[in-house]
Amino acid sequence: MTYQVGYFIGSLSSTSINRTLSRALIRLAPDDLEFTELPIGNLPLYSPDFDADYPPEATALKEAIAASDAILFISPEYNRSIPGALKNAIDWASRPWGQNSFDHMPAAVIGASIGQIGTAVGQQSLRAVLSFCNARQMTAPEAYIHLTPGLIDDDGTVNDESTAAFLTDFMSEFRTHVARVLTVIPRA
Repeated sequence: MTYQVGYFIGSLSSTSINRTLSRALIRLAPDDLEFTELPIGNLPLYSPDFDADYPPEATALKEAIAASDAILFISPEYNRSIPGALKNAIDWASRPWGQNSFDHMPAAVIGASIGQIGTAVGQQSLRAVLSFCNARQMTAPEAYIHLTPGLIDDDGTVNDESTAAFLTDFMSEFRTHVARVLTVIPRA
């Protein structure tokens, strides 16, 4: 069986180190995971005024999540929290009330930063939001990547054996988490 993984890059930057991290994760992932990026840059700002008539960009996001078996969040930390664009996407996907796209969805969180603590505080903020959205989060291993120059090439090649081994293990654990959640709570 192949699992369809939708993934969010929390940064809108064209030079995002989290996009670079995503390439590494995809390279190191088990072969039975297939990845599709869920774009967030084209979404208008969420407002309940749209709940009765979603714009096409938000409808497309919800459809892409529905086509996914699991979600991977790869995000920086902005001001010790979630980047605004990512929070906006989560708001669109979790609304209108009763149509939460993340309900029972297997999910994992990882992020890279040039700072020493990686994205630890931002991930805690994101995890709180995902808990409210009833996503089935992988809680270990936690992954706060301190991305130093040359650690990961633009194509996703990891140049440090211990980092490559850690990221490989993270993706293997994610695959196991997805299989376990879907065994108990199959996607409709």
